[in-house]
Amino acid sequence: KSLTIETLAGPIVPVMNEDGNITVDMGEPELVGPKVPTSLPPNGESDAVIEQDLECNGKSWKVTCVSMGNPHAVIFLDDLEKDIDFESDGPALSENTDAFPARINVEFVQVMSDTHLKMKVWERGAGPTLACGTGTCALVIAAILAGKINPAGEPVRVTLPGGDLWIDWKQAGNNHVFMKGPATFAFEGNTNL
Repeated sequence: KSLTIETLAGPIVPVMNEDGNITVDMGEPELVGPKVPTSLPPNGESDAVIEQDLECNGKSWKVTCVSMGNPHAVIFLDDLEKDIDFESDGPALSENTDAFPARINVEFVQVMSDTHLKMKVWERGAGPTLACGTGTCALVIAAILAGKINPAGEPVRVTLPGGDLWIDWKQAGNNHVFMKGPATFAFEGNTNL
């Protein structure tokens, strides 16, 4: 079972799996720094920004930038709970228009294993959220590009405050990113179109 949903980043087609989970083709990532957009100088293949240095909020950060239709700055930490002041660092990075002219979503990530990452997200214009699908995709791509993980073709489990998602980047295939996770009934209603 599937349907097409029009989004600002383009159409997505969620597919209901037999196990009750939903899989979504999230499309191809944009890795070219100026197109993310970021003013951080590209330092990777095809003008990607991978673990580039950034001074912000009195701290030094290593930032990897990815767009999944919206911009993401991914930062890897040894300890997600101890290495950041989330309420201060999140907005300082997100609103840093010198480095991120359109502002940016910030993902703080701890590597648990080659197939498991844990993250917190500060979304531009919203603040902390329980989950971010595009951010989850971006951080898996960033982890692979930065050599933090080697999933060897396996989906990567990402633990977010709101639950787990599984991300599979078909880098050698069509370069699309697939997100899989649970869906639960939230509400129903009617609207006039």
